[in-house]
Amino acid sequence: MNIRTAPRPTPETSRDQALILGFDEVGIADIPLVGGKNASLGEMIQHLVPLGVNVPNGFATTAYAYRYFVQQAGIETQLRQIFADLDVEDVDNLRQRGRQARSLILHTPFPKDLELAISTAYCQLCEQYGVGNAASEGQASKEQERLQAYHYNVDVAVRSSATAEDLPDASFAGQQETYLNVHGVKQVLESCHKCFASIFTDRAISYRTLKGFDHFQVALSVGVQKMVRSDLAASGVMFSIDTETGFKNAALVTAAYGLGENVVQGAVNPDEFLVFKPTLLDGFRPILSKHLGSKEIKMVYDLGGSKLTKNIAVPEADRTKFAVNDDEILTLASWACIIEDHYSQVRGMDTPMDIEWAKDGQTGVLFIVQARPETVQSQKVANRLSAYRMTVDTLPTPFIEGRAVGDRIGQGAARVIASVQGIKEFQAGEVLVTNRTDPDWEPIMKKASAIVTNQGGRTCHAAIIAREMGIPAIVGCSTATEVLKTGQNITVSCAEGETGQVYPGLLPFVVEETALDELPPTRTQILMNVGNPDEAFGLAAIPCDGVGLARLEFIIANQIKTHPLALLKYDELMDVEAKLAIAQLTADYTYKPDFFIDKLAQGVGMIAAAFYPNPVIVRMSDFKSNEYANLIGGRQYEPTEENPMIGWRGASRYYDPNYRQAYALECQALKRVRDEMGLRNLIPMIPFCRTPEEGQQVLEEMAQHGLKRGENGLQVYVMCEVPSNVVLAEEFAEVFDGFSIGSNDLTQLTLGLDRDSALVAHIFDERNAAVKKLVRQVIAVAKAKERKIGICGQAPSDYPEFAQFLVEEGIDSISLNPDTVLKTRLAIAQVEDQSTGVVQN
Repeated sequence: MNIRTAPRPTPETSRDQALILGFDEVGIADIPLVGGKNASLGEMIQHLVPLGVNVPNGFATTAYAYRYFVQQAGIETQLRQIFADLDVEDVDNLRQRGRQARSLILHTPFPKDLELAISTAYCQLCEQYGVGNAASEGQASKEQERLQAYHYNVDVAVRSSATAEDLPDASFAGQQETYLNVHGVKQVLESCHKCFASIFTDRAISYRTLKGFDHFQVALSVGVQKMVRSDLAASGVMFSIDTETGFKNAALVTAAYGLGENVVQGAVNPDEFLVFKPTLLDGFRPILSKHLGSKEIKMVYDLGGSKLTKNIAVPEADRTKFAVNDDEILTLASWACIIEDHYSQVRGMDTPMDIEWAKDGQTGVLFIVQARPETVQSQKVANRLSAYRMTVDTLPTPFIEGRAVGDRIGQGAARVIASVQGIKEFQAGEVLVTNRTDPDWEPIMKKASAIVTNQGGRTCHAAIIAREMGIPAIVGCSTATEVLKTGQNITVSCAEGETGQVYPGLLPFVVEETALDELPPTRTQILMNVGNPDEAFGLAAIPCDGVGLARLEFIIANQIKTHPLALLKYDELMDVEAKLAIAQLTADYTYKPDFFIDKLAQGVGMIAAAFYPNPVIVRMSDFKSNEYANLIGGRQYEPTEENPMIGWRGASRYYDPNYRQAYALECQALKRVRDEMGLRNLIPMIPFCRTPEEGQQVLEEMAQHGLKRGENGLQVYVMCEVPSNVVLAEEFAEVFDGFSIGSNDLTQLTLGLDRDSALVAHIFDERNAAVKKLVRQVIAVAKAKERKIGICGQAPSDYPEFAQFLVEEGIDSISLNPDTVLKTRLAIAQVEDQSTGVVQN
């Protein structure tokens, strides 16, 4: 019989007994008929294609077709015998049973009516997309006309789709087989047969057993879908949720060259992009981060070869480029939003989605080729607090003690490093032991399980960075580098109060979880200090009212690494080694300063997005001259100061002719975050501003670069950390929209001491009467002038009584380190309740 005219089940045929159903005939309710993958494709074709989402068409063999095949062939009894003594814990037993079952299916021919149904549906699909390349139009021979099957040569993907698949708590992704670049009726039939057999792959058998599914209740559907020629372009996977943290407002898009199987299987390191969904839907372009993958290989058609596909090397020039452009990233992310929204409505609950996409290299058109519910983050329990506690009955005598930073426990092998030149020796998971740290150490600090230093108090660099990264640290130990030895296993405990202990060995401890469902509201806003953009999404799960301090220094030191003037004056840079390093970092940038703007905007954007729409106060750069000098290329542009702590820092740099070009880059980055990404919850804050006149000069500089106070709701705050900020608070209130008390600098300048000096660390105390008097005074002035006032220093995190003092004085907000937000919130709620009897939101 000519397959062109072979009968296909009519509409009158019961859908439950149809052998074939077109994608346009099925929807998400038809998982029992065509499996999760095919039901989802049909759902999108019916409901989302009209909304502009491109999905290639195709058809599915039904679950009935699979059962019909098994029944007609009479092989169910044999299959049950094969699995009678299945033991998935015995690898040999599992492999043997799987091999026998697959062999039985592959050696059992399809019923003729099933063959005919598949062949007819494929030919109809070919007619929709074009006959193919078996013969040029008008040149077909009589033999080819007689064997019309050979004309039907459209390339298709043949994918397995189990009836227990793509469920919210069981994905079955990758458990059965997929075949790409399948041509002609013969190959389609062979591939469908192999898919049927793949219901008994070893991994599928094991997974069904793990999830409690009956092997003989699950059926297999096969989807036959027009291929997208991504072998000539790019493809990837995207999620409508951040896969690491479960942050729901971001879409993660990955991309690599060639067919998508390499990305799905993890055979290639793809590019990664994060897009912020809320402002994307408002018409902005919020690409929060762009990470270049190595993309060393790509899967392409094996034209003229013996295989359907093959992997080839990606040219070096293409590896160093992103596989998709910004417009394509934003289109894909918007489709992720549309798909997630539709499935959430259908299921009546939030449904993050796992989506595969492909770009056709012949037409340049993007397509969605699969979509399924995400099954990891969506199943996690939210609203829980972690607390660390030792579980040994008797603690050993500690090696050394110091000031505890945070309340966590970390452990690992010690790595003693004398100077920054030795940081290359550091391995992830080790405990960093050194004299002291500065921003040059930050790249390895984030890899440490804990940090121990000889010098420093609670507000030194090591302490501040450790808190922001959530890493336990003990500072001011005096002799840590002498007592501790590289390779020695140690446990660093900051879970025992203000004094931290370094114990010998890897001691057992537990992390106790506490539900956060009933946290009390507070009149005082509880904000958070956030430094690392990579942690922002995770920290956003902690209940708070926004970010009171985001430091640009972390992003500059870790992501940019280069002095901004070295980028602006790259051609004038005399340090050959620095110039080479900059060339490598900025390989994709013709204009080097764009590198600074892009990376800074992405880092700030991540933090602003994580806490959107709550306020995110971003402090403009506040490196000291010695710290700037340690950035790549920095020594050529920095003076040598005797006391950088109170030298050329903060506001005094921003309008200085020797630095104003560099400050312009910061302004341009923040303008991009507010105006292009749409994250107008961002509030810039000016540090170390000594006089109101200096503040006005800074505002004029910002306005020249598109950050004009009052425009598009832009507010600008000032740090209150120099005594003149308090003495002239009324004047400063005329220049700025709000104050944020920096208790670390205010304390050191009020008491006249160096906060990084261990020699005078015992004098440093924010609870000193002089410091509290200044704090009380500036709160009163801010209130009188109707200006916002908060605090982002260390004191309220360390001392509940200081937090109580601030609340009683009527401060608007308290910004805390992440590890103290919850316990301080509880303490503040209690103080407010005792003082007023009423707590308001």
